[in-house]
Amino acid sequence: MPELPEVEIVKRGLEPAITGKVFKRAQIRRSDLRVPVPRNFKSVIEGQSVRKISRRGKYILIFLEGGQVVVLHLGMSGRIHIHEPGAAYKPEKHDHVILDMDDGGRIVFNDPRRFGMLYMAPANDWEKQDPFLKMGPEPLGNEFSGPCLEEKLRGRKSNIKSALLDQKIVAGIGNIYACEALFESGINPERAAGRIAGKDAECLAGSIRSVLQKAIAAGGSSLKDYRQTDGSLGYFQHAFSVYDKEGKKCPGCTCDTDVRRIVQAGRSTFFCPVKQR
Repeated sequence: MPELPEVEIVKRGLEPAITGKVFKRAQIRRSDLRVPVPRNFKSVIEGQSVRKISRRGKYILIFLEGGQVVVLHLGMSGRIHIHEPGAAYKPEKHDHVILDMDDGGRIVFNDPRRFGMLYMAPANDWEKQDPFLKMGPEPLGNEFSGPCLEEKLRGRKSNIKSALLDQKIVAGIGNIYACEALFESGINPERAAGRIAGKDAECLAGSIRSVLQKAIAAGGSSLKDYRQTDGSLGYFQHAFSVYDKEGKKCPGCTCDTDVRRIVQAGRSTFFCPVKQR
């Protein structure tokens, strides 16, 4: 599933393609996504101009002049394809939603597994609705820091790796970047989350921010389904330190240690048992 860096890249690709422009036509070729596309989606969105676009966690928010917000989640396999004005286009099998802009551009939501979501919320209180109501802080925002992370983790008995995947603690982090951030901070993924405090919390918060920023700069990580809005791959997967590196030498040790894989809460965790304490 695309994590914060991949969603941020898609958001940045969409910004110049739709901001200040009008949705001229909406085609709903298949509405039975994870959350069904609302029946009135077409009538609400057509003729509406886009005021701004933003991201919250793994969700993209498209604010319309009429007071509605289009909420987009890519799910496991969702992609956004942007076709420039005048470009030839033939719908593909899994192109479920096609949005034509008033300048001739076209936005296509393709989702083979249909775990994505495309629905609407009122612009004046979208933050008070699920899943945003209890969502944790943005790890790239000014409010995120060591003390902030320590407070969110206080009293948590689960391991720190599983805690980082909880969107109520910090928004947008998934399996890949949790593994990479824990490696960079030198924290063992099996440590109790509630015991991450002080310098450890400060270090982990900094590593989370650093890893996410580097992933965004590399265009995200393309492992299976993720592509940028122009169809190109991300490249951060070539810079992984431990994720999916089981049995390979740890890049941060001089003691000839192999990266280890364990399963936590049904998810694979990759780490170095020497570097990460």
